[in-house]
Amino acid sequence: MASRTSTPAPEPIKENIVDIDVTSEMETSFLEYAYSVIYSRALPDARDGLKPVQRRILYTMDNMGLRPDKGHVKSQRVVGDVMGKLHPHGDYAIYDALVRLAQDFNMRLPLVDGHGNFGSLDNGPAAARYTEARMAKAALLMTASLDEDVVTMVPNYDNQLLQPEVLPAQYPNLLVNGAAGIAVGMATNMAPHNLVEVIAAARHLLDNPEASLEDLMRFVPGPDLPSGGRIVGLDGIRDAYETGRGTFKMRATTKVENVTSRKKAIVVTELPYQIGPEKIAEKLRDAVQAKKVQGISDYQDLSDRKNGMRLVLTLKSGFNPEAVLQQLYKHTPMEDSFGINNVALVNGQPRTLGLKSLLRVFLDHRIDVVRRRTEFRLGKRRDRLHLVEGLLIAIVDIDEVIQIIRSSDTVESARERLMAVFDLSSAQAEYILELRLRRLTKFSRLELESERDELEREIAELLEILSEEAALHRVVSAELQAVAEEHGTPRRTILLEADAAKAKATPASLEIEDAPCDVLLSGTGLVARVPRVDAVNADAHTRSQHDVIRARVSTTTRSVIGAVTDLGRLLHVDVVDLPALAPAAGSSSIAGGTRLTDLLSLEKDETVVGLVRLDLPEGETDNGGIALGTANGVVKRVNRDFPKSDGFDIVTLKGDDRVVGVVDMRDDADMDLAFITAHAHLLHFPASGVRPQGRSGSGVAGIKLGEGDAVIGFGAFDVTKPGEVVTIAGSSSALDGVQSGSLKVSAASEYPAKGRATGGVRCHRFLRGEDVLISAWIVNSPALACSDAGAPIDLPSPIARRDGSGSPLTLPIASVGSLS
Repeated sequence: MASRTSTPAPEPIKENIVDIDVTSEMETSFLEYAYSVIYSRALPDARDGLKPVQRRILYTMDNMGLRPDKGHVKSQRVVGDVMGKLHPHGDYAIYDALVRLAQDFNMRLPLVDGHGNFGSLDNGPAAARYTEARMAKAALLMTASLDEDVVTMVPNYDNQLLQPEVLPAQYPNLLVNGAAGIAVGMATNMAPHNLVEVIAAARHLLDNPEASLEDLMRFVPGPDLPSGGRIVGLDGIRDAYETGRGTFKMRATTKVENVTSRKKAIVVTELPYQIGPEKIAEKLRDAVQAKKVQGISDYQDLSDRKNGMRLVLTLKSGFNPEAVLQQLYKHTPMEDSFGINNVALVNGQPRTLGLKSLLRVFLDHRIDVVRRRTEFRLGKRRDRLHLVEGLLIAIVDIDEVIQIIRSSDTVESARERLMAVFDLSSAQAEYILELRLRRLTKFSRLELESERDELEREIAELLEILSEEAALHRVVSAELQAVAEEHGTPRRTILLEADAAKAKATPASLEIEDAPCDVLLSGTGLVARVPRVDAVNADAHTRSQHDVIRARVSTTTRSVIGAVTDLGRLLHVDVVDLPALAPAAGSSSIAGGTRLTDLLSLEKDETVVGLVRLDLPEGETDNGGIALGTANGVVKRVNRDFPKSDGFDIVTLKGDDRVVGVVDMRDDADMDLAFITAHAHLLHFPASGVRPQGRSGSGVAGIKLGEGDAVIGFGAFDVTKPGEVVTIAGSSSALDGVQSGSLKVSAASEYPAKGRATGGVRCHRFLRGEDVLISAWIVNSPALACSDAGAPIDLPSPIARRDGSGSPLTLPIASVGSLS
């Protein structure tokens, strides 16, 4: 039986407790942490504008060969290489930095070309395993010439690899793309700028080292944000360019559009920098619920990749778009502030820099890069020239060279003998020993001589650059200009002075003022409201599109007028929903109006025959009411005692009768009602001879019609103003839509008044082939005509004979009206 051996007891653990001062330890640890955050994470270098993680990402992608002409690779591969070799701070931080470099809404000139979901202002990106990346074209400018000893290489975190202390950076990246970071006890927040403007300022400073800030701001007037928008107020920008600190306001880019015939909307096409649509929607919802924003009835986000940003904020009727916009600026992020704090590392120390200092630091860096690159290239070309000269010596006496090599026992012996016989250096002799026999042809000698001459020329140029500071500056300036030409884009952000913006955007009230206005209906069916003005002077009138006025109703902005249809219905039209126009002096054109039929709910084949007032101005009595005439010769007057409901009948029509025209009367003592029939009869009689009826009345006989005759025109003669009658004759057997025949214009004074319910007098003598009037109008002088498209058509002068024949019709006429 084996004997048991006892296990010796463990030795007691010796405690080693060191007493330290907690205050001193905390200060030391905190300072080390702060130093690490400031210099290794949060602040960019003023020379290349990159934080360490961004610089390591671009350097790694350059080493991986992920150039723009190569395919994308998984972002996770890039993140893994960066973390394993250079940046051991976690893959999330690396991927987050890589994503930002690819986002065109954050970077004015993106440095990474991302493929996949790289996020938006409202949503984060997909995971690194789902996205792909490669270098953007601009990133090549950051890493160019890294293999030419242009920057200092420093060890990585475990001293096994080297990484650049700073990238060569061919353009001022810190100003172009901006930066943001929070360190310990300090932070940086720099706005992006336009590449072309920044390079222009840098080149100017390079040529004029004593340039003032005002000189530089002629090239760089302010930031140019990736999202566009507007910057309001430039004083804060100038403070930031001078001291490194300042604040400016950003506003969304908006416009007012008609989303429907009745509705207007504020359309947002650009938002302030780093503000997303969802943030706007959230704040808008809160502001509307709190009644801080009024006048918004709907919000839609119609943004997409094809059309870009488009947020549609539909307005309620009667609200001033400019006033609502001011509410949105005040209570939503559609106006936001940006605080500039230009803190960056200069020579390893955090400094607050103005515009000139930022450009100066970059230029000093770029000059040093170009100088080091020139020295490197000079050394390479000298080394190559040295070898080429030795090879040319060997080719001249190639037989002797071959004999020396064949007779030598070792390579070292052959090298020493070549150096002694031909007076060559060790490098030249070694190069000759490695020479291939195919290089010994006559053509190779010519190539070598040409190469020698080219090398000598390049060496001379490089020496000139190094010997003259002005030549070095010219190279830097030319390279900057080339970058601007290749990668420059137009400015996106509009700069506005604060006073101009404030004056533009302070409306009198939130709701549209109930001011006097006129509602105009054109000959082509367009309707609009204009400020109350006197009638256009006929002598000074200039013809333009849509200047024929069929109806003019004097009313106020927030009132309701009526549209009378051929079915005898009266429909409401809210004046505030109509487009507000300001016609040019000497013109009655309402080309910017909307189609009246788009504002109304019409039945099939129902048409509008005119506009009327529903309410009279305060203090005005209704001595006229509304008069209308039908195709069967019925006339009716209706007092303005209408219900508040919409879409009611104002006449009872019998059979297939239809309303032909309507007259908005003011005083029946000055008005004669007039009918024109298809058989060319015109009758006018005093309006006072027609007694007003209720809405359900069917009217009284207006004109006596012959067999087969019908009324084609109804209007009124204002005995206090000159009027004109325009008639167009044609054939009843002509095809629909084919207008031919004769046109006649005559003065209203040529027609004698007759009694109501009589046949009237002849108003147009038919020519051969004509048997009916196709169209007829009764208007104030001068009569104006237009085509279906609203183009003006000249009418002939009025003739004296009321029963005369017309002149040949040259152009199809859609409508006839007047200036008022």
